[in-house]
Amino acid sequence: MRRVGVIVKRDKPEAVSLARELAGWLCELGVRPVMLSSEPTVTAVVLAAVPEVELVSEAELGEAVELLVVLGGDGTLLYGAGLVADQGVPVLGVNLGRLGFLTTCGAPEARATLKAALAGELRVDERTRIQVRLRSRDKDEVVTRAVINDAVISQSAMARLIELDTWLAGARITTYRADGLIVSTPTGSTAYNLSAGGPIVYPTVSAMVLTPICPHTLTNRPLVVGVDELLTVEVVGEAASVMLTLDGQWARPFRKGDRVEMTRAPRPLKLLATPGVSTFEVLRGKLGWGGGERMA
Repeated sequence: MRRVGVIVKRDKPEAVSLARELAGWLCELGVRPVMLSSEPTVTAVVLAAVPEVELVSEAELGEAVELLVVLGGDGTLLYGAGLVADQGVPVLGVNLGRLGFLTTCGAPEARATLKAALAGELRVDERTRIQVRLRSRDKDEVVTRAVINDAVISQSAMARLIELDTWLAGARITTYRADGLIVSTPTGSTAYNLSAGGPIVYPTVSAMVLTPICPHTLTNRPLVVGVDELLTVEVVGEAASVMLTLDGQWARPFRKGDRVEMTRAPRPLKLLATPGVSTFEVLRGKLGWGGGERMA
C-alpha cells in the first residue's frame, strides 16, 4: 500500500499521540500517511513530528487512500467509514472508546494489527449498508446517503407520539404510533436497536430491522425484513420537531408529507477483523455473556 488514511477522535489526547506514532512508523515503511485537512488541531500536532503527512479534504479521502485506520470508538469509525465506504476502502478500527463493537483491536495492539493489515493478513468482513433517500413533500429536494448502523426518525424536542406510515415493496406494513422508529442494519443491531429492545442480527444476514421506540400499541414489536426490498416511511398527522438522523452523524428535519425510501446500498462497508475471532466471541466479550471477561 502506498497511502494509508488516519482519522482521530479529536478530543482524546491518547488518540492524537497514537496517530503521531503510527504516522512516523508508516513513513519508515515507505507508506504515506494521509489525514484530514478539516482537523487542524489534530494534524498540527502530528505534522510537527511527521511533516511527510499528506492532508486531504473529506471529499478526497476515499480516492486518496487504500486503507483507513480509525483511532477512537464506534462513533468515530462510523464517521470515517462514511467517507470511504463508497470507494470500497477497507477500514481498520482501533478502540479508544468504551464498547467498540466495530473496532478490530485496542491501542496496545495497534501497530501489530496495522502491520498485519498492510500484509493482507486480516479478514475482510463485508457489512451491509442501507441506502436512505429522503424525498421532500415539495418534490424539490432529494437527498441520498448510506448508513452503516441505522436511520432513526424521532422527536427532537417534545415527548409526543408521532405517526409513521410504513410500506415494504408497496405492501402496507402498519402506521406506527410511537416516539420514533429505528431502521437498523445487522451491524447496527447492537447499537440503538438493541437498547430499544430490538434483536441482535448476525452480520451476514441480508436484513434490516424495524424497531419502534416506545410504541403506543404494545403489539408493535420489532420486525425483520429483507434488505433488498424497498422500505418506505412517511410521517402522517402532526409532525412538529421530527428529525431523521443517520448513523448519529447527520440529521435533517422530517416534515409531514416527507418520505424516506430505504434499501440495500450498492457497496458494503469493508471492515477488517482479526482472523479466528468470531462474532459470538465479540458478543460474549462486549456484552459479558456467560460471565466471561469483557474484551478490551
